[in-house]
Amino acid sequence: MQDRIKYWKGIEELDNTPEFAKHAHNEFPEFLPIGEGSGQESSATGKTHRRDFLKLLGFSVAAVSLASCEAPVRKAIPYLNKPVDVEPGTANWYATTYYLNGDYNSVLVKTREARPIKIEPNPTSALTPLGTSPRAQAAVLSVYDNNRLRTPLIKGKEAKWEQLDKELASKLGSVSGKVAFVSSTVISPSTKQLINEFGSRFGNFEHVVYDANSSSALLAANNGVVPGYDFSKANIIVGINADFLGTWLAPVIFAKQYIANRKVSADKKNMSRHYQFETIMSLTGANADIRVPIKPSEEHAVVSALYNAIMGGGAANVAGIDAKALANAVKDLKANAGKALVVSGSNDPSVQAMVAAINTALGANGTTIDAATPYFVKQGNDAQMLRLINDMNNGSVGAVFFYNANPAFDHPLADKVISGLKKVALKVSFAERNDETAMLADYVAPDHNFLESWNDYEPKKGYLSLAQPVLSPIFTTRQMQDSLLAWSGNATSYYEYIRNNWRKVLTGDFNKAWEKAVHDGVLQNGSSMLTVSSTFAPATIGSAAAKPAAGAIEAVLYEKVAIGNGTEANNPWLQEMADPISKATWGNYVTMSRKMSEDMQLVQGNVVKVTMANGKSIELPVLVQPGQAQGTIGIAMGYGHTIDSMPVAKGVGANAFPIASVVNNGIVYTSPVKIEKTSATSEIAQMQTHHTIMDRLVVQENTLAQYIKNPKEVTEYVRIATHEGPAKPSTVSLWDDYEYKNHHWGMVIDLNSCIGCGACTISCQAENNIPVVGKAEVLMRREMHWMRIDRYYSAVEHEEKDYATMEDPAENPSVIFQPMLCQHCNHAPCETVCPVAATMHSSEGLNQMAYNRCVGTRYCANNCPYKVRRFNWFAYSNNDKFDYTMNNDLAKFVLNPDVTVRGRGVMEKCSFCVQRVQLGKLEAKRENRRPKDGEIVTACAQSCPTDAIVFGDMKDAESRISKLLAREHGERAFHVLEELNVQPNVTYLTKIRNLA
Repeated sequence: MQDRIKYWKGIEELDNTPEFAKHAHNEFPEFLPIGEGSGQESSATGKTHRRDFLKLLGFSVAAVSLASCEAPVRKAIPYLNKPVDVEPGTANWYATTYYLNGDYNSVLVKTREARPIKIEPNPTSALTPLGTSPRAQAAVLSVYDNNRLRTPLIKGKEAKWEQLDKELASKLGSVSGKVAFVSSTVISPSTKQLINEFGSRFGNFEHVVYDANSSSALLAANNGVVPGYDFSKANIIVGINADFLGTWLAPVIFAKQYIANRKVSADKKNMSRHYQFETIMSLTGANADIRVPIKPSEEHAVVSALYNAIMGGGAANVAGIDAKALANAVKDLKANAGKALVVSGSNDPSVQAMVAAINTALGANGTTIDAATPYFVKQGNDAQMLRLINDMNNGSVGAVFFYNANPAFDHPLADKVISGLKKVALKVSFAERNDETAMLADYVAPDHNFLESWNDYEPKKGYLSLAQPVLSPIFTTRQMQDSLLAWSGNATSYYEYIRNNWRKVLTGDFNKAWEKAVHDGVLQNGSSMLTVSSTFAPATIGSAAAKPAAGAIEAVLYEKVAIGNGTEANNPWLQEMADPISKATWGNYVTMSRKMSEDMQLVQGNVVKVTMANGKSIELPVLVQPGQAQGTIGIAMGYGHTIDSMPVAKGVGANAFPIASVVNNGIVYTSPVKIEKTSATSEIAQMQTHHTIMDRLVVQENTLAQYIKNPKEVTEYVRIATHEGPAKPSTVSLWDDYEYKNHHWGMVIDLNSCIGCGACTISCQAENNIPVVGKAEVLMRREMHWMRIDRYYSAVEHEEKDYATMEDPAENPSVIFQPMLCQHCNHAPCETVCPVAATMHSSEGLNQMAYNRCVGTRYCANNCPYKVRRFNWFAYSNNDKFDYTMNNDLAKFVLNPDVTVRGRGVMEKCSFCVQRVQLGKLEAKRENRRPKDGEIVTACAQSCPTDAIVFGDMKDAESRISKLLAREHGERAFHVLEELNVQPNVTYLTKIRNLA
């Protein structure tokens, strides 16, 4: 007893010690140390004594009794007149549209007390009814970006709108020379019409469409539009450097189409076959059945071989390219005429002209390509932008406007853009933040965020959608379209402008039809409003460009799924999202093959200097990437911002846009480079550092041929030896099984449908208030994501297997993606070792966490075989070390009030979105019924664009999950690490490949 008194102290006694005061002040700087100031609140600082804080928390009996009289009083002010559509504690949903740089999503926005907190897919949409992209999920955080412009700027200084309008009205009336309006692709019919009306007042006006990642050659080969690709109707798909599941054109739309013909079951034992020829290991290439690495300089030859073999009937041979794969691709394309599709991401007009001819010869038009409904998501014209840059430098441009365009950062001729802008008398930007181009403008009229705006969209001909504001503007910004109307002397608001424009397509009672369109978010009756004029020189088939010198290293510039072209690089959710392939976060790097790294005596993390043909150079660390074509490197675009208005992105990675070059009035995203090793090293923050399954039954795969032959032999099941002979682990246990009387929640994940895009990880982060921790913490393996996507490569085959050799991925590996989350085990190892019962099993099969009970021993994390539990090492949301995340009042508005914000020293992990489960049960109880199947959906399942995740009640025999498990039992269904007999409530379905 004496020892206990000696070593254990009460909180009141500790409170008086300097050590406690120091640590408490670090954690809670808003509370004064005891003895500072006088009274219960400091008049100078407005801060509260720490002892009063302890009383508020109820650390002692005295505190409980005194808190009511000594605690600071904070008054809640009720609504004077409560808005009709706002009910405290109840969510409101609004249909709107997210579109940025080709990434189109029709979405529903969840708001709480007028705060948007979550984005979900709009099931009414015919184009994107199932899921969203990672960028769309993260967009809800961008509206709370504290670095958005708060007022207009004149010569870099804050100004009033009245002053800006007055000065611009004067200057616009005396513009001399050409007036240019530079924007990224605009798919809003009303915006495009307004821009043209605004320009009609000038004698020489041009709307220049510039895309940082251009598809100009594709448009030139297809009359100025993107062909109406439909992957769901293709039995054979051949892709050439086209990452159509990740970043190319319309990935969310394409993913839905692609997977429709990839799902297999007892009733559907056929699937498409996918060939991919590419340089880097892309998300699309990782999902292909047959993948062939090629150099950029070999792209023209590969397409020429396909063209000649299909058009002329000859053999397809290219030196150095897998002859068997190329021959099989030609054979399959010919055998599936009318059900085949070839796509290319090349920006070479000759390549795209050949691809268009191949598709025509295969009878794709009218089947896998619908010419009547092209896509409008890309309209950028390289030649048009290059002409404007020359005109600016020639001094013939009098005024230029920039809308969703930042060529001073992301154009390969950025230096000429900057020098040209110095010769333009009037420069206006509509940027949300003071980006690299806006900093050079005379006037910045900051645009609203899309969640604060009205707009309309037509991503595909005949598919219209609307955007509506879901909150009032946070800052003193103004929608770009309203600015144009004001400067045109038009007193109409943009809202009324859209309504007037939509009178062309809405029939019957206009107000009722309009309200329905706003409510639904889409209008899909075949009406079309967007006109796209083809200003492209027609693409023709020609010879390949000059090849690099023998032995030259070819560099490829590419987009990452999360960061894209860098427009949203200031979003910390996207910066910390693991790249689907490299699993790296917070920066870009130089990808190269293992053989190339060994030949150059480089290891991962060595910093190399990459010098481009134009003489510019950047320094980045090396990342060894299986599947990279020999003699090539890959560098992601969108990184390397250096401006203070983007503090999250500032100093992260290097700007690789100079890799792109101008060839024949077009931009190509590859060039020969020189690589030199430096003495520096830079560790790459990866969320996964193991690459193969190391001979464990973690993921399983098989072939379509085997599945057709015998479905019950495509999955390997673990059996253990007992005194009665072989038995499945589930039949031998030291545990008492749970009896689930009412609900038993579970999940099925189809590995054939999961493409690894990562939308589910960002959706989970938004729904469950998961903090961002930064690069340093990721390097220490302290990431906080509740859900991750594990990526596994096929390993090198060795006669004698050991851990060293099994960890070696093949040079051109096949890839499997596996979403990994808490498995909610019925025999959970974590539950048995928790000394305070903080982790426990619910009566409905959920593995739950009582955060208030957790003391942070981390025994549960050590005992979890799936390594899915996360420990809060810091108070991430209230710590200056993490000030780029939630350490400001504005960013905290994105937090979900239905989910606890965890504190330091607490273990956390996936809860199967228990808050959604409880809400669904309560709503059903209110109506005196059981929850209907599909009413309760986890955030990860709801955001999946390929419907790979199914969540439901396994006690409901009519539920989709019950039927799926019954159908797949003994065929594709398996549990990860089944030999441990922890009996997970998450079931996976074996991946099937359609090999030639």
